[in-house]
Amino acid sequence: QVQLVESGGGLVQAGGSLRLSCQASGRIINNNAIDWYRQTPGKQREWVATITTGASARYADSLKDRFTISRDFAKSTVYLQMNGLKPEDTGVYYCHLERVVNVEGAKVTFWGQGTQVTVSS
Repeated sequence: QVQLVESGGGLVQAGGSLRLSCQASGRIINNNAIDWYRQTPGKQREWVATITTGASARYADSLKDRFTISRDFAKSTVYLQMNGLKPEDTGVYYCHLERVVNVEGAKVTFWGQGTQVTVSS
């Protein structure tokens, strides 16, 4: 069973920065595309960013100017650097991985437990 573990959340003032980390045992982080999602109060969970195994990144349009996703293969870690944080960024941030497990295209999905980010005004 894959366990994704997020860390790095906390309380920060508006305009501040945080860097979130996503780790897992073994090499599963390095061998798969990794996503960040977030769930803000009163809203559905939303996609934030994705990084491929080739380190290509994609972002939600509303966040691409402030958030940066990256990966460190040596540390088997994916990061989400968040700058210029706003109170509306407050929420739980989740690491996500989906992989195809057979030739029929069946997929399995893994989520971390989430890390709380709170941005004060």
